[in-house]
Amino acid sequence: MARRPNVVRSGLDPVDRALLAALVADGRTPNVTLARDAGIAPSTCLARVAALRERGTLRGIHAEVDLADVGRPLQAMIAVRLRTHVREQVEQFRRAAPQIPGVISVFHVSGADDYLLHVAVADSDALRDFVLDHLTGHPAVGHTETSLIFEQLRGTTPVVPPAPGRVTRAR
Repeated sequence: MARRPNVVRSGLDPVDRALLAALVADGRTPNVTLARDAGIAPSTCLARVAALRERGTLRGIHAEVDLADVGRPLQAMIAVRLRTHVREQVEQFRRAAPQIPGVISVFHVSGADDYLLHVAVADSDALRDFVLDHLTGHPAVGHTETSLIFEQLRGTTPVVPPAPGRVTRAR
């Protein structure tokens, strides 16, 4: 995956913002509903959503799964501190971490730790094995610290704020 610079893009118009907000709220929203709510034709809506995908603004639409129902009820955040910050070792860990079974997300962070791994496993034995088998034995890893997740709440504020002065239609 190529690194993308941390730049603030300003190329979203009110229609793009309305489409993105609707898809964040419900990724299964039919095109005809998206078009109606954004005030555009369905064919225009298809083209606009495709353009958002092509430019990388809309990177995917994902299902939220009940992890307990799929046999992974125990979630944890594991802080990982690397031994050294030699580019080759950092890149090796960065490439390997998302591929480890049970990893939901990998965050490269600032501060005392280098990465946070959000993981889901079957039980405490599986969590111990995860840390021992995949992290403490990894040549780049110097230290780990595991925090159990008791509850996860999704944010309720919009990820895509409406454009200034834009009145969004009620659903």
